[in-house]
Amino acid sequence: MALRVSIVGAGVAGLTCALELAARGAQVEVLERAAGPGAEACSWWAAGMLAPWCEEEHAGALVRALGEEGLGWWQAHYPATVQRGSLVLAHERDAAELRQFALRTTAHRACDAQDLRLLEPELADRFSRGLYFAAEAHLDPRLALAALLEQLQARGVALRWQTPWDGRPRAGRLLIDCRGLAARDRWPQLRGVRGESLLLSLPELSLQRPVRILHPRLPLYVVPRGAGRFVVGATQLESDAAGPISARSMLELLTAAYALHPAFGEAQLLEVGCGVRPALPDNQPHVRRDGDLLSVNGLYRHGFLIAPALARRVADYLLEGRDISEVMDEDHGERRLA
Repeated sequence: MALRVSIVGAGVAGLTCALELAARGAQVEVLERAAGPGAEACSWWAAGMLAPWCEEEHAGALVRALGEEGLGWWQAHYPATVQRGSLVLAHERDAAELRQFALRTTAHRACDAQDLRLLEPELADRFSRGLYFAAEAHLDPRLALAALLEQLQARGVALRWQTPWDGRPRAGRLLIDCRGLAARDRWPQLRGVRGESLLLSLPELSLQRPVRILHPRLPLYVVPRGAGRFVVGATQLESDAAGPISARSMLELLTAAYALHPAFGEAQLLEVGCGVRPALPDNQPHVRRDGDLLSVNGLYRHGFLIAPALARRVADYLLEGRDISEVMDEDHGERRLA
């Protein structure tokens, strides 16, 4: 008899778990309190950078390894994933930041001004050195989520919108809690990490890949979305507040984008948003079992990057009997990959 599973939460963690389980024969339903996919989920505001080696700088080996696996998963499940690498740059005054970034990461090569001119002609002569992570990729999170929903519907997964979970068991079903920050009722250690972003239209500028600009106070990223659109954002603000961004934050983001290229001064502002990501004290993902409830949480700023690999491990555990400690051992803080 097929395993019957109810997944709570239709963000990237919930949808990847649903797809992995359904693909292996489980009978799956997804419960989501929102009326449909949209701004209520922090996944909606994600930048979509699939950058396991860049993220190694602050997140360590576990996130890098999960992310390498996740990158391949997205390429298989979402063919519009763009793999042109990513660039990390710093202005001359912040050269020390670039050196430290290089020491803390792998799978990159140093670039001089000529290299940068070949990779991103629009940035020619604006930076003299950088790091190129050739194997990294990016995607449009909203289109990627839509693609997952189509695949789930094709597999007969029930998507139950406007269906908040009441905290009680569902008869005959295992529950997987992928609510993110909303799971603080059961996981009080969770905290919010706010990410703010702008969507700009600037058809005159062309970038082929995500660009990270290092700064000791406000590291920034610019991600091309195609059709002359760019996401400009900052990744880690310690705040649970989900409201609009402040005028100061918007000014800082626009100023940093202008410092990357003055053409951003003429960009049209299409959208302003923020997402509050769920983080645990160690900033690492966790999976834990409590009877018929399995919780997947703490994806922090790495949701799209690591959700597929976590989903595979959840499916391995539930359908193949793999020891949950192979996902991660909470009691001892160890991280062991299957």
